[in-house]
Amino acid sequence: MVLAAGLGTRMRPLTDDRPKALVEVGGRALIDHVLDRLADAGVETAVVNVHWFADRLEAHLTARGRAPEILISDERAELLETGGGLKKARPLLGDDPIFVANIDSVWVDRGDALADLVRLWNPDTMDAALLLARREGSIGFEGDGDFFLADDGRLTFRGDAPSAPFAYMGVH
Repeated sequence: MVLAAGLGTRMRPLTDDRPKALVEVGGRALIDHVLDRLADAGVETAVVNVHWFADRLEAHLTARGRAPEILISDERAELLETGGGLKKARPLLGDDPIFVANIDSVWVDRGDALADLVRLWNPDTMDAALLLARREGSIGFEGDGDFFLADDGRLTFRGDAPSAPFAYMGVH
């Protein structure tokens, strides 16, 4: 599932006349960066939620003409945020584990991050697997980090600590 329904308020004025998903980075729309990564990981169908300038985003997705196949979760009537968007899209998502990707995350692999998430996923011991990157190596990330990583692979949220070495990259 690609979370693309947001208003893009932090990206204004770029989103005054377009959805955040159609803002270009490196000459390509954000939505194309995410969908191409999903296709490269073997994802055959992606659910994309729409709200802000939904018609423009749907037209772009229709014209895209390459994998993955796109199903639309229409939130035109009401912006539902992450949890509400996932709940509304649930009938389209199927029963298998899924990726959930924020539209405004562009990542450059030194390997295959999504394949690593699939390989590491263990539904018996995990609720979610998060794509993380070292904070100091993240381009455009100006925060203090989000997580600590224990030797056994378990994450601990930063909480009140002044900083943490890993940042969430918008895909789980």
